[in-house]
Amino acid sequence: MIDLHYWPTPNGKKVTILLEEASIPYRIIPCNIGRGDQFTPEFLAMNPNHRMPVMVDHAPPGGGEPIAIFESGAIMLYLAEKVGRFYPQDVRGKYAVTEWLIWQMANQGPKLGECGHFRRLGDKQGDQSYAVRRFTDEANRLYGVLNNRLYKSRYLAGDAYTIADMICFPWSVNWQGQGQDITEFPHFKRWFDEIHARPAVRRGLAVGAELSEDPSKLPPAEQERRAKLLYNQRARPVAGE
Repeated sequence: MIDLHYWPTPNGKKVTILLEEASIPYRIIPCNIGRGDQFTPEFLAMNPNHRMPVMVDHAPPGGGEPIAIFESGAIMLYLAEKVGRFYPQDVRGKYAVTEWLIWQMANQGPKLGECGHFRRLGDKQGDQSYAVRRFTDEANRLYGVLNNRLYKSRYLAGDAYTIADMICFPWSVNWQGQGQDITEFPHFKRWFDEIHARPAVRRGLAVGAELSEDPSKLPPAEQERRAKLLYNQRARPVAGE
């Protein structure tokens, strides 16, 4: 059984899509990032970077004690290798998938996350026009990268649907909130529509829908507490020192 410490964000949904596609039994353990569940000692023991998702496999290959893995990309590599699906093992196929997986972790996720953050922020922290323009343009560039790749192949890593597609898809669902028009990217849109139509993808996206919160409806004191908790974080001291 897989335990997934999860909250319904794009980084969590990458993993639930793979779990659904591979028909892997799993249990969701809510990690309410607004409340601060990611800072508990129990969570930090699994992930010192205090970010979800974290996966715990109670039946790892070869047996032994349960294994905990953090970072969505690492989780997806682990699960795909465990079930022997969606991650080819020939050298060319493997590294075609790996490079797009790393591209997503290093480029698409961080930059689209910043884009959404500054576009939602408005003028609450002063003039954000430079940041909005910077990251909206970068989002546009990244959609162009996907569009150019998908002009050449059906899926990101070639002719087969893989974890490369699963990891990139959830961050593109909110293209409107990122200030984009996907009709500008017809080859990306063709891919997007095909992936979105997959039943397992729809199930993966729906996981935890009942957990979602509207921060704007929280009491002002709780909104302020969460802002202090989640933004402008600095280094945590070493436990015990």
